[in-house]
Amino acid sequence: MRYYLFILTCILFFSCQTKKKNNKPNWLFGKWERINEKPDKSTFDFWNKDLTGIGFTLKESDTIFKETMSIVTIEDTLHLKIEGVNDTPTLFKFTKQTDSSFVCENEQNEFPKKIYYYKENKQLKCKISNDKFSIDFVFNKIKH
Repeated sequence: MRYYLFILTCILFFSCQTKKKNNKPNWLFGKWERINEKPDKSTFDFWNKDLTGIGFTLKESDTIFKETMSIVTIEDTLHLKIEGVNDTPTLFKFTKQTDSSFVCENEQNEFPKKIYYYKENKQLKCKISNDKFSIDFVFNKIKH
């Protein structure tokens, strides 16, 4: 009888366990233009439905900065993968997430160590930082 009680307890315990679900931040999707950029520059984040994207800055018609971005799953954990800035891709591990925000971190990276993306009202906002300073980005969605 004790054996059956143990088996029943194990079945109930494991059936109540829910697998951790990585909710990808689909609210990033769209073409976004930075509204708090210096007057002689234009900065954009373009996010595709598959959560790959590109970030770039123009000065007049010249591209002065470009990075490719993607949200990837590594060992059941979401990461923001940045390519094109360093020689090798840089991964930022998701450390906090809500339905409209996420924080990802990479303490080994010089700058930024932390990236905080969030949607507030109809704007996309991002703060990149290390221990010494931070940069705020405010984006409006480009309407077609």
